[in-house]
Amino acid sequence: MSCLRLVCYSFAILGLLFSGRPVLAEETIKLAYTDPFSGPFASAGDEFLKVFQFIIARRNALGGPLGRKYELVPFDDKLQPAEALIALKSITDQNIPFVMHCVGSNVGSALIDAVSKHNAREPDSRILYLNCGALATELTNEQCDFWHFRFAGSVDMRAAARIKSLPADLKKAYLLNQDYLFGQSIQHDTKKWLAKLRPDIEIVGDELMPFGKVQDFSSYVAKIKASGAESVVTGNYNRDLNLLIKAAVDDGLNVRFDTYLSHLIGGPTAIGAAGENRLTSVMEFNGNVAVDQKSAEAEKIAVDWRANHETDFSELNFLTMIDMLTNAINKAGSTDPLKVALALEDMHVKDLDGQENIMRKEDHQLLMPYYAGVFSKDVKYDSEHTGFGWKTQMTATAADLTLPTICKMKRPEN
Repeated sequence: MSCLRLVCYSFAILGLLFSGRPVLAEETIKLAYTDPFSGPFASAGDEFLKVFQFIIARRNALGGPLGRKYELVPFDDKLQPAEALIALKSITDQNIPFVMHCVGSNVGSALIDAVSKHNAREPDSRILYLNCGALATELTNEQCDFWHFRFAGSVDMRAAARIKSLPADLKKAYLLNQDYLFGQSIQHDTKKWLAKLRPDIEIVGDELMPFGKVQDFSSYVAKIKASGAESVVTGNYNRDLNLLIKAAVDDGLNVRFDTYLSHLIGGPTAIGAAGENRLTSVMEFNGNVAVDQKSAEAEKIAVDWRANHETDFSELNFLTMIDMLTNAINKAGSTDPLKVALALEDMHVKDLDGQENIMRKEDHQLLMPYYAGVFSKDVKYDSEHTGFGWKTQMTATAADLTLPTICKMKRPEN
């Protein structure tokens, strides 16, 4: 009798294996996502989490890789490298093959090193780091690593676009940046591109400020005013930018803010009408870019997002990342990180705006476009319900921003 039961059980298993709905097709592909969901920069992590939920729901509806769906698994790193490493340990313990991270080059640097060491130590449970926003140039130059792919432009690329888009009559600039890896990278590359492209601009101030710790920016506003600056060129973001802009508005400081990231959550609201025609940013996307590019599909993404969110959809590169990952998993026929990494290298895709994006094999840096925009009433879509939105002043294509790399990547032997 026990033998009969065993035979029946065996046939039942075979039936599952050969049925039209394979067991594997029911399993999700987990994507770990670590960013700050608590602490002073939690609003950035919370916003990007909503963006990924939106993008992954869209991707799952269109069809995920290998007939499976993605499952997003968030981990709070508090924008602290030590916390990110704790999160990474939990991710590897759960055998999640992909980790995404966007906020903080200090965290990005720690993850590159930790993922590389883990993969060397545990070749049977490797992990791939998909970087969606840790921008310091060093991460795909001196610190480049085979297991790290950056799906956002480097600071060097963004700085080239930033400086090219400055107005011809600007002559005096004050540089203010956060004193950590990203801010230092912004400081270095801003000065490099000013020297190359705009030697006529005098730097009347060049300052690094404590990262995430300043509550009152009035002393910085006073120094900017005393310097005679016509523009503040800054890589500050989130609370460090929004508090700076609010202090400048409260003081009546009449200068341009030529920023790298003021289009992100809270920036438009912080300046409001005072930013008209004098607040600029360099961005991956906004709804008005889709209008300019006559891309109905990209515009629909922006409109669909706006229907249920108070903020703007600017993270087209996040969507491109998930699409490229999907293509790579399908090409590899597997979620094995090594096979997926090899499939990602030298991948060419067109984003929803029709612009070419290339994952460069030499350094795993995505070559992609940037758009410089000015805060204006003269647009179809406003930002954060302010009545003002981003009017495109300049487009820099992937070809325009294909810059040299000094990466010397060590590739795995197998």
